[in-house]
Amino acid sequence: MKQKLVLVGNGMAGMRTLEELLAIAPDRYDITVFGAEPHGNYNRILLSPVLAGEKTLEDIMLNGEQWYADNGITLQKGKEVVKIDRCNRKVTASDGTAESYDRLLLATGADPIMIPVPGHDLEGVTTFRKIEDVNAMLEFSRNSRNAVVIGGGLLGLEAAYGLLRQGMYVTVVHLLDTLMERQLDSEAGTMLKRSLEESGIQFLMGAETESFTGKDRVEGVRFKGGLRIAADLVVMAVGIRPNIALAQQAGIYCERGILVNDTMQTYDPRIYAVGECVQHRNQTYGFVAPLFNQASVCANHLAELGYAKFHTTLSSAKLKVTGIDLFSAGDFIGDDTTEEVVMKDVSRGVYKKIVIKDNRIQGAILYGDAADGAWYFELLRDQTDIRDIRATLLVGQSHLGDSGHGGKNLAASMSDDKEVCGCNGVCKGDIVKAITTKGLFTLDEVRSHTKASSSCGSCTGLVEQIMAHTLGGDYSETPKLKPLCKCSDYTHDEIRQVIKVQRLTSYRAVMEYLEYRTLDGCHICRPALNYYVIAAWPGEALDDPQSRYINERVHANIQKDGTFSVIPRIWGGVTTPKELRAIAEAAEKYQVPTVKITGGQRIDLLGVKKEVLPHIWEDLNRAGMVSGFAYGKSLRTVKTCVGQEWCRFGTQDSTSMGVKLEKLTWGSWMPHKFKMAVSGCPRNCAEATVKDFGVVAVESGWELHVGGNAGVKVRPTELLCKVETEQEVVEYCCAFIQLYRENAHYLERTAPWIERVGLFYAKQQIVEDAGNRKALHDRFLDSQKYAQKDPWAERVRGEKDAHEFAPLKQLSSRHV
Repeated sequence: MKQKLVLVGNGMAGMRTLEELLAIAPDRYDITVFGAEPHGNYNRILLSPVLAGEKTLEDIMLNGEQWYADNGITLQKGKEVVKIDRCNRKVTASDGTAESYDRLLLATGADPIMIPVPGHDLEGVTTFRKIEDVNAMLEFSRNSRNAVVIGGGLLGLEAAYGLLRQGMYVTVVHLLDTLMERQLDSEAGTMLKRSLEESGIQFLMGAETESFTGKDRVEGVRFKGGLRIAADLVVMAVGIRPNIALAQQAGIYCERGILVNDTMQTYDPRIYAVGECVQHRNQTYGFVAPLFNQASVCANHLAELGYAKFHTTLSSAKLKVTGIDLFSAGDFIGDDTTEEVVMKDVSRGVYKKIVIKDNRIQGAILYGDAADGAWYFELLRDQTDIRDIRATLLVGQSHLGDSGHGGKNLAASMSDDKEVCGCNGVCKGDIVKAITTKGLFTLDEVRSHTKASSSCGSCTGLVEQIMAHTLGGDYSETPKLKPLCKCSDYTHDEIRQVIKVQRLTSYRAVMEYLEYRTLDGCHICRPALNYYVIAAWPGEALDDPQSRYINERVHANIQKDGTFSVIPRIWGGVTTPKELRAIAEAAEKYQVPTVKITGGQRIDLLGVKKEVLPHIWEDLNRAGMVSGFAYGKSLRTVKTCVGQEWCRFGTQDSTSMGVKLEKLTWGSWMPHKFKMAVSGCPRNCAEATVKDFGVVAVESGWELHVGGNAGVKVRPTELLCKVETEQEVVEYCCAFIQLYRENAHYLERTAPWIERVGLFYAKQQIVEDAGNRKALHDRFLDSQKYAQKDPWAERVRGEKDAHEFAPLKQLSSRHV
């Protein structure tokens, strides 16, 4: 028989828990939901647009009544639970409705704080918490003129903006001198105040409310000091307090909130709690991102999977206030031990402040342009050394051309048909529609439904702006350390550490040791795990071909028509008449439709059928040519110029240097594709400064550059160091490759890796620590003993997976 689960509270956190639970254990419980409001579950984040007249209740409904019926859930709407009988495991509502439970989930939310001053119970004094509050404010606005909002925080400003849109004369009263002081410093608060004043909102700063005046209905507000202003409507927006009355009445241990452990379980093991009513490790939460994380953890334990934990982590706030983007994180005030990097442009409505200590970010505020908030947060969370990017730190990472638009972000000014994600052809309207129709709240959900931001990632900041603009003022997406995939809760770095410490040598051993939830993993984790064990234990690892992508399995790039391309390796871009003749003869013999010179100084044979691949490989092998690995997460090419041998500007023999590097490093498996180049002089004809590892010859030796990329998001290299000899070039190159192989995440190019860990880290490990550099160099050379095997030749000899290239046998109709 199914167990009985009762949810008290029909809000966003509790209902998100049920949605997660139904996804992983749909048949475990008979579910009953008690909600004090006479509705299904609606998006409280979007109450502000409803107040402004931009949306209706129907527009913000997340789970209508039909949803409950479709999922077999009993909805007791408009029924507030007033008693929990823990001994008999039963809850009772105010109308006498009772329901027994095996598991109870409390999601009672939070209550708005009402300042206990004289007159707070007059008609016309309200809070801003529920749809009923919004309806009451809308009703007052039709026949009233003067509105006073008590509280200059996020909620108060959103209420003020909505009432302004309804034609009321609005005054915001704030006790302190800075608006939104929890998220902004005085400079940003002043800019926000000025912008809102320009829209028509008036402010009384540093004012303390003494009483509300009027006989039966509010008529004014009196302040300490004697000032009085007229008011037909007063909105209390001074904060919220966890609703713990029901839990306390039942004897469940509470402090500021209902105390829960890392599994969201209360002191009563049959009772769980999530949302704003919860206190976890001395913290309470109000933004949606951590509440939804709580929901996921709670659902995991209600489903009796038992592995998820809710972690208290460093948080950030990325908000939209009346159309203006704001971001803040960490200690954005600072002290005598910190320094500040500030950019302020009042005319554009943009303000950025980064607080730094010992070359590490301690806090940040972004006003008007918050597209790079996630990047700053990652630098803060990881305590990345930023000394090498200080000069461009305030420029940010997004490169989206968002100039602030007078305080309104780029998302607000875009038309629905404007493209956001060029990689996947996703427009703003596609993202907005997915958010509003599918009830999406997180960046991962938007990526899953629309593919926006899921490829190169350069549009991530803009997608987050669109989410904040669409979801309203309470939207907050806090970047966090994410697991490798949904098959486990372990991150890339945690998995790599386990592989090293436990000496795991196959992807299957990793899954078994970490107790993966899925038997065979998924398309995300299997290639990553397979690479990680190879990188850690090159001489012992069991390479699993089925954990590689199709291109690596067949050693050729698949094309859109199902044929393949064949690219033999041409060392440093230097070839011979014999090799060219072999390529030409193979192209003619196998009727290759297209022969193309590549950007990496190689020759591409396009349109080769799969069953022909071993034959064309054999012919090329016979001419002494090996696979170019143009299909692999490995070294691709080493591009060179003719250098000192032929060019009158050449300072060193770049061609020989490039050939030497390619012959040393070919075959090496990497987290992602890896490209090198060697230029014979600073004119840089080989384009070394947009490669993963670039070498530029100078009169005194060689400059070594790292972390470049010339793809969708162009990133020039950064100078690692200068060396004098070819031997040093080789040693530093091998050390850098090995450092990248051992530390980067699978599918992470060197450009984002260097941005994540900082160039200073690479310099510490390679340039400043000669012993470590030598050790990295030696480990790379050792791994090459096992890696430098031509897969074309192995397949030609039938040593591996010969069946991969045999066409399926055609069966006659009588065999079917």
